[in-house]
Amino acid sequence: MNTIQPFVTLVGAGPGDPDLITLKGIKAIESADVILYDALVNESLLSYAKAGCTKIYVGKRAEQLSTSQDYINRLMVDYALTHGHVVRLKGGDPFVFGRGGEELDYVHGFGIATAVVPGVSSAIGLTGLQKIPLTYRGISESFWVITGSKSDGSLSLDLTHAADTDATVVVLMGYAKLQQIVALYKSRQKADLPIAVIQNGSLPNERIALGTIDSIIAEVEKSNIGAPAILVIGEVVRKHEAFNDLRKEIQYLATEKVKTHKQAVQP
Repeated sequence: MNTIQPFVTLVGAGPGDPDLITLKGIKAIESADVILYDALVNESLLSYAKAGCTKIYVGKRAEQLSTSQDYINRLMVDYALTHGHVVRLKGGDPFVFGRGGEELDYVHGFGIATAVVPGVSSAIGLTGLQKIPLTYRGISESFWVITGSKSDGSLSLDLTHAADTDATVVVLMGYAKLQQIVALYKSRQKADLPIAVIQNGSLPNERIALGTIDSIIAEVEKSNIGAPAILVIGEVVRKHEAFNDLRKEIQYLATEKVKTHKQAVQP
């Protein structure tokens, strides 16, 4: 009779594209007895699991029926004690708004050994895929990664501080707060600051809206963008290949508006 050795590994699956998981992450999946996977995990990664591995969906999505964090914590411990190696497969990186730290604390409370396999966070991975540099000499000396909404549903106070800087700001889970974030930046006289909204980043159905704080609401509606999406705010967004085309379009529309107004007021 084999002795069960409880063990939990937190694995970051990356932002969506299954090719963006690390080799170490794949090896962890291959050795798992149980996999608890999130909503944003590409399910094709489960094909690396061995025969007989138990796979359980424990996804959480805004405004949808979700698995509670307390229940997920209990599942990790219960399956580790009864099955052995549990892989907690999470989108992005487990320690970037992934509650990885909370899960480790809970598992350690039962004396169960753990390991962590870092993943590519959407904050870095999706901006890189869009060729938007988070830092750029002479433009941005730092970047902030901020949650769009706190546990009580309010806007993070850190956003108000970040809006007063020249840093690049990446807002995760921020789509539902877009209008509030736009209003915040407008109150800081930053209506012309570039912003990008990236939905389903790295996947075949990826969509992106580019604009300024002043125009992004209209651009998002025109592109039919929704959640899940990240926001990227800062001058570095101008480095996106399509931003110059957008700027020319905005300038053209503004010129045409002035012409139309002049013609309307002529006697």
